[in-house]
Amino acid sequence: MPERKSYHHGNLRQALVEATAALIEEQGPQAFTLTEAARRAGVSAAAPYRHFKGRDDLLEEVARQGFVEFAVRLETAFDGGRPRPLSAFLRMGQAYLDFASDRPGYYMAMFESGISVAGNAQLATASGRAQGVLIAGAEALAARLPPESRPPSRMVANHIWALSHGVVELFSRGKPGCRSPVGPSEMLESGAIIYLRGLGLITD
Repeated sequence: MPERKSYHHGNLRQALVEATAALIEEQGPQAFTLTEAARRAGVSAAAPYRHFKGRDDLLEEVARQGFVEFAVRLETAFDGGRPRPLSAFLRMGQAYLDFASDRPGYYMAMFESGISVAGNAQLATASGRAQGVLIAGAEALAARLPPESRPPSRMVANHIWALSHGVVELFSRGKPGCRSPVGPSEMLESGAIIYLRGLGLITD
């Protein structure tokens, strides 16, 4: 069990977030309790209420922090669309898969916990930032087309997001896709290329 020094150093809020992310990774987003999170953080069962209204409030903070890191990873991968919009766009797909693999507890809190993103302004902002990177990528891909021929950038971003999420779900946590002869990176990249080519966003 972690020592209580996190609390004494004023880091209780973050200690609870990290403990909750670990519990979600182990048990799923529906199974953890505030009492377990407090125990994992090394504090009393009453201590979480000094920072969070309840279980859902803590879960939303885990998801918010996840979206912030997720957005940073996408921004870094996209790198302003350099050297080419397509290669930059495809790097974001790999960054999506890497985040889901590296930070499963946060990923599950973000996408599998049933929380309402729209009901929390800070959470909605963080989620919107991540989506905004994908939208920027779609806009960069469409820039060479005449305006009247460009597909809606938000639609493209949402479709690629859904495709990425589907690949994660297919290959994660012992699901059948784990036995596929095609790896997740290859599956996502080939699916994205087929989709983008179908929209006329790439021709090579």
